[in-house]
Amino acid sequence: MYLSRLQVTNFKNYALADISFSEKINCFVGNNGEGKTNLLDAIYYLSYTRSYFGNIDAQNIRHGEDFFAIHGTFARNGNAPDVVSCIQKATQKKQFRLNKKEYERLSDHIGLFPCVMISPYDRDLINEGSDIRRKFIDMVISQFDKVYLGSLIRYSRLLEQRNALLRRFTENRHVEHDMLSLIDEQMVVPAAEICEKRQHFINDFLPIFSHYFGFISSRREEVGIRYESQLLENSYPDCVKQSLEKDLAVRYSTAGIHKDELLFEIGGYPVKRFGSQGQQKSFVVALKLAQYDFTKARLGYKPVLLFDDIFDKLDPSRVEQLIKLTGDENFGQVFITDTEPERIRRIFNTLQIGHKVFRIAGGEAEAFEE
Repeated sequence: MYLSRLQVTNFKNYALADISFSEKINCFVGNNGEGKTNLLDAIYYLSYTRSYFGNIDAQNIRHGEDFFAIHGTFARNGNAPDVVSCIQKATQKKQFRLNKKEYERLSDHIGLFPCVMISPYDRDLINEGSDIRRKFIDMVISQFDKVYLGSLIRYSRLLEQRNALLRRFTENRHVEHDMLSLIDEQMVVPAAEICEKRQHFINDFLPIFSHYFGFISSRREEVGIRYESQLLENSYPDCVKQSLEKDLAVRYSTAGIHKDELLFEIGGYPVKRFGSQGQQKSFVVALKLAQYDFTKARLGYKPVLLFDDIFDKLDPSRVEQLIKLTGDENFGQVFITDTEPERIRRIFNTLQIGHKVFRIAGGEAEAFEE
């Protein structure tokens, strides 16, 4: 699978862009702030129906305009091209279409055109709260497991209802236990399914991740990912029963799989506290490359890989090694942003890999003549 053409209108700093790509490696080069990352985000939209950066959709409309549109043409397995379209008008609901047919549920699109984004913002996986790490594991599993995605959606809706009840009970100074029990009973099955699948995922994912960390870092440290969940020790009914008094005091649910944690370790210690800057960067890049491999194995075809300005703090030989790695037959289409066109040109002078290079300036993309 690969993206053969991208068309964007009024998206972020782009008034209009229409770009045809190599099915192997594509490089966007230019200064910071010119729009390189915005093109990657447009591609991300076509896979996940939303921005990688979590922006409200309307905030991505170009200043002074009242809509944005993203259209991507994908080639897959020799079949007829698929056209994915995302249209957001300032005051209307987002429209998402496959071959001009609008989805009833955006979740139906997840996993059809997978991509993996590797960005400087991935350091948040290490440095920020547990919700970021849960989102990562949920995103990976949801790409290939619709049952898991359905359980997540169902659990999240019930959690919102439960939290609303807790707030109401506190305000009214009266707890309706029957109503709370009804919600809790409905949460038992999705909570157990999510916990079980997260545990299985980590067990399968860890060897792949360890392989890529060793490749990127050229080091021998042992790295680990540990999954912590209250449901590994107790059933969901027991967890919420034990937490009820606290839940009523703080007016939200303090127990459940929405409190799960992933512990990232290097040499047996938390990478957040004991990993160097270079080790932390190697850690998150390895996470994302492992995500790529895992997704490819489960779906049976190669996702699109997006590298956003990740070469900073990597030595030149490691940069070349990464591009060489992603240029082999185990990887499909790759998009790379970089501020140094000479670095990109030098690498491809030594590596015989199909590629295109685009100069990005002021929200315009121009292909280099090679």
